[in-house]
Amino acid sequence: MDKKDLALAFLIATIWGGNFIVIKLGLNDVPPMLLAALRYIFTALPAVAFIRPPRLEWRYTVAYGLTIGFGQFSCLFYAMAIGMPAGLSSIILQTQAFFTIFFAAIFLEEGLQARQMIGLATALLGLFFIGGIKGPSGIPPVPFGALLLTLAAAAFWGLSNIVVRSAAKRAASRGEPLNTLSLVTWSSLVPPLPLLGLALLMDTPHQLLSATGGMNRISIFAIIYLAYLGTIFGSSRWSGLLAKYPAGKVAPFSLLVPLTSLVLARIILKEELSFLQYLGSLIVLLGLCVINFNGPPKRRKTT
Repeated sequence: MDKKDLALAFLIATIWGGNFIVIKLGLNDVPPMLLAALRYIFTALPAVAFIRPPRLEWRYTVAYGLTIGFGQFSCLFYAMAIGMPAGLSSIILQTQAFFTIFFAAIFLEEGLQARQMIGLATALLGLFFIGGIKGPSGIPPVPFGALLLTLAAAAFWGLSNIVVRSAAKRAASRGEPLNTLSLVTWSSLVPPLPLLGLALLMDTPHQLLSATGGMNRISIFAIIYLAYLGTIFGSSRWSGLLAKYPAGKVAPFSLLVPLTSLVLARIILKEELSFLQYLGSLIVLLGLCVINFNGPPKRRKTT
């Protein structure tokens, strides 16, 4: 990977790590479902006026929007609204790798490897330390409901990965590459309506209108950051790196996202974690490393 692309990979990881801090800041003044809906409204508009729809059946675009947009972020935003720390959210959300493996085994009939099972067992131990043990005085434990919702968000992310892989195979069957920027942009039209429906179930129309009209600079910055930096720039540039280099060279950079988020949460949000929560985070990352790194390539025997 050349220096320019190496710097780009680090930049994307930093932006995505900052997503969780920005979400937490935005939730201070905007209800969670409304914030998620506004994120996708700004992602889709005005981009859909300049980007052509993906050359796919609409079921792929709708399925991607429902899984990655509505499913993942309704769970994540609400979990963070009821007490899930930003730094820990970024760690637990990375368990999407394990959900992806299991969903691939179910829907794509891909076999499970011993290395993947070891990684899963390691990550489960880390989750026990994060959510199963009370922290010391002054550091509240992670709310169990928030932990489950964050895991549900990771599961929806895993499902969205299966949708993308299915869409890529469909595009390849026609001799075309999957235009991920087009898919991300047009699928952003799907989440706003169901998210706004949830928002109306949780708050009155007057509360939502009041929150929309009374947004401060931080809330507006959060929406712009999440829509344009985190989604359009981050997702499109990341896809470009995956198209240019082998996945094994690009995917490990995603492990920098939770590390960046933990550091930024400590600096900006003043989040404090217990020793066991830090230990659990490191164990989860270890489990992710087990499934992300295959070890050195085997040398071919020469005759």
